[in-house]
Amino acid sequence: MAKMWAGRFKKDANAKLDSFNTSLPFDCRLYKQDIQGSLVHSKMLEKQGILSKKDVDLIQEGLHSILDQIESHEIEFTKAEDIHMFIEEKLTNEIGDAGKRLHTARSRNDQVALDIRLYVKEEIIEIQKFLFQILDSLCVAAKSHLKTYMPGYTHLQRAQPITFAHWCMAYANMFKRDIIRLQNTYSLMNECPLGCAALATTTYSIDREYTASRLDFLKPTDNSLDGVSDRDYCVELCSDLSLIMVHLSRMSEEIIQWCSLEFHFVELDDAFSTGSSIMPQKKNPDICELIRGKSGRAIGDLNTLLVMLKGLPLAYNKDMQEDKEAVFDCIDTVKECLDVFIPMFQTMKICKDNMMHACLHGFINATDLADYLTKKGLPFRDAYHIVGQIVGYGIENKKSLNELSLKEYKKFHASFEEDVYQYIDIETCVNNRKVYGGPSPESVSIQIQNVEDFIKQEACYESVSYT
Repeated sequence: MAKMWAGRFKKDANAKLDSFNTSLPFDCRLYKQDIQGSLVHSKMLEKQGILSKKDVDLIQEGLHSILDQIESHEIEFTKAEDIHMFIEEKLTNEIGDAGKRLHTARSRNDQVALDIRLYVKEEIIEIQKFLFQILDSLCVAAKSHLKTYMPGYTHLQRAQPITFAHWCMAYANMFKRDIIRLQNTYSLMNECPLGCAALATTTYSIDREYTASRLDFLKPTDNSLDGVSDRDYCVELCSDLSLIMVHLSRMSEEIIQWCSLEFHFVELDDAFSTGSSIMPQKKNPDICELIRGKSGRAIGDLNTLLVMLKGLPLAYNKDMQEDKEAVFDCIDTVKECLDVFIPMFQTMKICKDNMMHACLHGFINATDLADYLTKKGLPFRDAYHIVGQIVGYGIENKKSLNELSLKEYKKFHASFEEDVYQYIDIETCVNNRKVYGGPSPESVSIQIQNVEDFIKQEACYESVSYT
């Protein structure tokens, strides 16, 4: 079949050009968006008196027929330069000359810009549904573990006592920000490029407000050059998704560590673990390891877009065909990871006793011991120095702070009294940290409520939309 653009050329395209140039193998997933845009575009052309009702009725019927055929797998995506030409060729074959009139007052440049925007808008909402699910799962876990004590770490060294609930809400706040970032991306891109045509709009009297409204955009894009060449939203989306993957990767890294016998803080359900081909005892956290690895793919997709765009002049350039595979891969990766991570987390067993045992070793209540002395009147730096000596003594004598006698404490300072043991008790250490944002049950309960209020404010995540 002759190319749609063949009029200018005297030779047929080389077979290698066809193979190299086509985007149909990957942009075929935009068929719904392409048909949706064409349905609205044709109705606008009829409304403006540019196409007859007879032609538009044929176009509408033909497009719906093609959609049905694609979704029932009656036709395959073959032998076309891209999804736009594929559908136009099919339409023309079905309805004749009316199909050739569909492309009046538009270009593939604004057509593809529209398709990818429609696709990204839909996928943002789908990804947010996953994020609301993980927020809900973290809140449920936190409510159950307000008094599940564990060490908090800095430099991967035991630092101060917290709770598993406090840890959960740290990640909840990360995923909450991810939702907000996706909302911002959605809001910034919620403008319709249809009508920009190739780059300079058209001489036809089209109604861009009509098409924008019918396609659920806030408004048309303000500048036609920008409308066809803007891919900021693709970069922003992949940036948002890369951060989601970074957050999942960090969480996965901790779970990987905690599954080891050296920690044994958690145990993954058998349904979300794998074994070894040679070592019968192994139970591996492969889901977490794969998520940690796949985070690099999302970051790579973001880098692909930035490098692709950085040197492009206005307006459309063929380089921009490379946006889709990066965007599609990034979206697919994040959705796949969230889909398996959420039930894995929900079924994960928390080993409370092991977490508490870790709290009792490593001197994680040393800061509280220093605070004890400061409340007796010592300057903090003096108290810090004294406690450092006590820790050194405890290490040398293989005793925790709770195991030292009052007589041993008084060797370091006379201010120590019997009440020191209650003050450095792990539960007391956590419960006394009632500062906003802290690990005490009261503080974490506020954090949980804040996240739950956020979920309610954004409406049920089953129907969330920001149109």
